[in-house]
Amino acid sequence: MASRLNPYLVFEGDARQALEFYKEVFGGTLAVNTYADLGGQSSPADADKIMHGMLETPSGFTLMCADTPPGEDYSRGNAYSISLSGEDEAELRGYWEKLSADGTVTVPLDKQMWGDVFGMCQDRFGTAWMVNISEQRG
Repeated sequence: MASRLNPYLVFEGDARQALEFYKEVFGGTLAVNTYADLGGQSSPADADKIMHGMLETPSGFTLMCADTPPGEDYSRGNAYSISLSGEDEAELRGYWEKLSADGTVTVPLDKQMWGDVFGMCQDRFGTAWMVNISEQRG
């Protein structure tokens, strides 16, 4: 298996809902292990929280998520975003529409000074996304 780089997001108890949402957006196969599945819960309230979840999509994307581990404080970060880029305009616009729905658009998806179509949003879970659609070459 080749090395790969993928985002790993941490949520405050709603990782399952986020993973199911991202599966609706991107499609693919979702594998989820709860704290109870892996023997990691410290209380019954933590049993159904996600210890590790992974979405693998038909486009080759991998997204991993978990709920904040029991006993640790959750802190929503703002120093990250996930970038989607490519030349397939229909596919990328479809992702944009789903990700930005019920979220916050910070840069509308539009033609930019460098020639590409680009937008930024936060989805309804607070995750920051950038979408860049390059002109098809060749």
